[in-house]
Amino acid sequence: MEDALDTAAVAAEDLVVPLQEFVADFGDGLLDAVSRQNPPIYDGSRNPARDAVMDALKRKPFEAQRDVVHAVTRLLVDAGDPAAVINAEMGTGKTMMAIAVAAVLQQAEAFGRVLVISPPHLVYKWRREILETVKDARVTVLNGPDTLRQLLKMRAAAAAGVGSTGKEFVILGRVRMRMGFHWRPAVVPRRMLVPQAEGQPPVPAADRLQLAASCPRCGEHVQDLDGNPVPVSVFTEDRRLACSACREPLWTLIRGEYQPRSRAELVAQALCQIPTIGQKTAQRLIGEFGEEQLGGMLEDNVYEFVNLMNAEGELVFSDRQARRMERAMATMEFSLGQGGYQATEFVKRYLPDGYFDVLVVDEGHEYKNEGSAQGQAMAVLARKVRKVVLLTGTLMGGYADDLFHLLWRIMPERMIEDGFRYQRGSLGPAAMSFMRRHGVLRDIYKESDGGAHKTSRGKRLTVRTVKAPGFGPKGIARYVLPYTVFLKLKDIGANVLPPYQEHFTEIRLDGDQAKAYQMLQATLTSAMREALRKGDNSLLGVVLNVLLAWPDCCFREEVVRHPRTRQELIRIPALFGAESMPKERALIDLCRREKAAGRRVLVYTTYTGTRDTSSRLKALLEQAGLRAAVLRASVETSKREDWIAEQVDRGVDVVVTNPELVKTGLDLLEFPTIAFMQSGYNVYTLQQAARRSWRIGQKEAVGVHFFGYAETTQIACLRLMAQKIAVSQSTSGDMPDTGLDVLNQDGDSIEVALAKQLLAA
Repeated sequence: MEDALDTAAVAAEDLVVPLQEFVADFGDGLLDAVSRQNPPIYDGSRNPARDAVMDALKRKPFEAQRDVVHAVTRLLVDAGDPAAVINAEMGTGKTMMAIAVAAVLQQAEAFGRVLVISPPHLVYKWRREILETVKDARVTVLNGPDTLRQLLKMRAAAAAGVGSTGKEFVILGRVRMRMGFHWRPAVVPRRMLVPQAEGQPPVPAADRLQLAASCPRCGEHVQDLDGNPVPVSVFTEDRRLACSACREPLWTLIRGEYQPRSRAELVAQALCQIPTIGQKTAQRLIGEFGEEQLGGMLEDNVYEFVNLMNAEGELVFSDRQARRMERAMATMEFSLGQGGYQATEFVKRYLPDGYFDVLVVDEGHEYKNEGSAQGQAMAVLARKVRKVVLLTGTLMGGYADDLFHLLWRIMPERMIEDGFRYQRGSLGPAAMSFMRRHGVLRDIYKESDGGAHKTSRGKRLTVRTVKAPGFGPKGIARYVLPYTVFLKLKDIGANVLPPYQEHFTEIRLDGDQAKAYQMLQATLTSAMREALRKGDNSLLGVVLNVLLAWPDCCFREEVVRHPRTRQELIRIPALFGAESMPKERALIDLCRREKAAGRRVLVYTTYTGTRDTSSRLKALLEQAGLRAAVLRASVETSKREDWIAEQVDRGVDVVVTNPELVKTGLDLLEFPTIAFMQSGYNVYTLQQAARRSWRIGQKEAVGVHFFGYAETTQIACLRLMAQKIAVSQSTSGDMPDTGLDVLNQDGDSIEVALAKQLLAA
C-alpha cells in the first residue's frame, strides 16, 4: 500500500510544471487568446497628426517611446478614458514620454494647460527637460515662497477670461502640493493631586500636585488609555484630539511663522545655496552687481548667472566653478517672492474646473497610502482636470491595496461602478473588499481555553485577517491592462542599452560569528515566544531588527533589552575590530576587481544611523587601497547629484550610501556596478535603487550584486523580497528573472512572516 502511495506521489510531482516553463511553452497561445478576447486599444498604427507633433519636438523620442505616446493618447482621447498609467522601467525616459504626451494633447488635440506633480528635488529637472524638448514652452514653477504670487496671477488671468495659449506647463513640488494648516495644542493647565501610592512612604500633598491638561470648555481632565490624567508637559503635539466629555477640539489654528526679509537678504540666501558661493562671496556679488540684477537672473535665467561677467568683461567664475554650478542649478529652486501657501487648497477653491486640462503625476506609486496628505491632495487635483497621466516604475509593491488607492484617486468612477465606495466616510471596507476579491488575505485562527463551564471546559476561537503579497489575474485584466502602457529598457533597442545582470552571493559566517548568532537567535526567539504567549507583541520588531542587523554589525557590542520593561535579554561583545568580516571581504574583493576593470562601484547599506556601517565600510575600503566616499542624508536632496559628480571628478572608486537617498531622480551612469549589503523590505526602494545606473546613456554592462549571510534571517528577508518582487513584476508584464529569484522557489506569492519562521524553527 505504501509503495502505491509513493508511486502516486511521484506521478503527481511529475505533473507539476514550473510557472516559467509553462509560460515559455504555452505563452504564445495564451497571448493570442487574450488578444482575441481583449483586443488592445493601440495596435501599432500611428496617427499622422500626433506623429507630426513629435517630429517637431527639439528632442525626438525613440521609436519605443513614440509607441507609448501613441498608446496613451489613443486611450485618453479616442477611447475617452479619464486616466492612463505609464508603467515604465527605471531609465526608460518617463519624463520624456510624459512631455511628448502633453505636447501631443496640447497641439494635436486642443488640450490646454498641463499641471505636473513632481518630487521636490526634480522640479527644476522637469523644467529643464520641458524647455529642452518643447519649442517656445512656457513653464511656471510652484515650489517655493513665491507660490502664492504665481497662483494669484493665475486666478486673475482666469477671472479676466484669458485662456491657454498652448504649450503651457505648471510644475508643482509634491511637498508644496499637500493640503494642511498650522496648529498647536490648546489645553488649560489645572492643578490636580496625584493619589498616594500604596505601600510607599507618605508624600506631602504639596509634593503630589501637578499640572494636568484640561478641556478649555468643560474643564474635564484629559485622560490617557489607562484612565490617568495627562500632565501638560507630555500632552501630544502631533495629533489633533478632542475632549472625551464635550467633544471640544483640544487644538487651535495659528498663523504660520513668516519673517519678512529684504530683497538683498533673500538674494544672499539664494546665492549661498549655489556650490562654491559662501556668505562673503554672496555679499561681494551683491555689492558689485546689485540684488535686483542677480535676483532677476536667478528667477528667470540661471544660466546667465553662470556666465556672469565683471566690468572688465572677465568671467566671474572659473570653468570648474561653472561646471559645478550648472549641474547643481538644474535642480535648484530660487523663489524670491511672496510667502508660501498650500497650493492644492488654492487650486481647489479659487481656480475654475478645467483651468488645467492634464495632470501628470511623477513617481505615482508614492501616492498609494490610504491616509497620506499627499495622496489626498493628488486626488483633489485629479478631480479638477480632464485627463490624468500617472508615471511609475513600480506600479505596486506586492499587495493589492497598493493599487486600490491609486485607482480610486485617478479613476473613481470605475471603482464606484464595481461597488467600491465610501461607507460612513471611510474607504477601509472598500479596500478590504478589493483585497478579498483580487488580492490575498490570510485568516489566522487561534484557539485558546475559554474557562470552565458547568459541564465542560470551554474553547475560545479568535480569527485575525492579515494581507499577503499577491494580485489575481482578474484584477490585472480589469484594472491594470486596460489603462497601462508597459515599457522595458530592453524594448528600446539593443543599441541603446548595455547588458544588465543581477547576482546573488551567499556568504557563510565565521566560526565564532556563527556560534554567537545561533545563541542570539535561540535566546531572542525563546524570549519572543514567551512574550507572545502572554499577549505581548512589543518584542517582535526588536527581535527581527537585531537578527537582521547583527551579522553586519558585530563589530560593536550588542545589548538587547525589552522595549517596555528595559530588562536585558542578552549581551554579546564585539567580535571584530579593525579586521574585516566575511561579507566585507567579499565586497572588497568585488571593488578591487571592478577598479582593475576601470569601473566604479555604488555600495548600498541600510544601517547608517546608530550602527553606522557606512563609516566602517569607508575605512575598510580605504585600507584596501580604494578611494571611497559616503553620501549621507545631511547632503540636501537637491544637491546630491552635484555631490556625486564632485566625487567622480576627484577620482572616487566607491560611493557608500543608503539606497533611500538615491532611489529617485538620480542618473548614476558613472557607477555600472552596484552592491547591496542589505536589501530592506521596501520593494519600491530596492527596484529603483538597483536600476540607478542602467539607464539611457549607459555604455557599460551593468552588474547588481546582492550579499547575504547563509542560515540567517537575512536569507529569509531576501526570499521575502523575491516573493514581493515576483508579485510586483506580475503587474508589469514580466516574469521574474532576477538575482534574488534563485531564492524564490516556493512557486507562489504568499509572504511567509519572518517571525513565524523563527517560532517554527
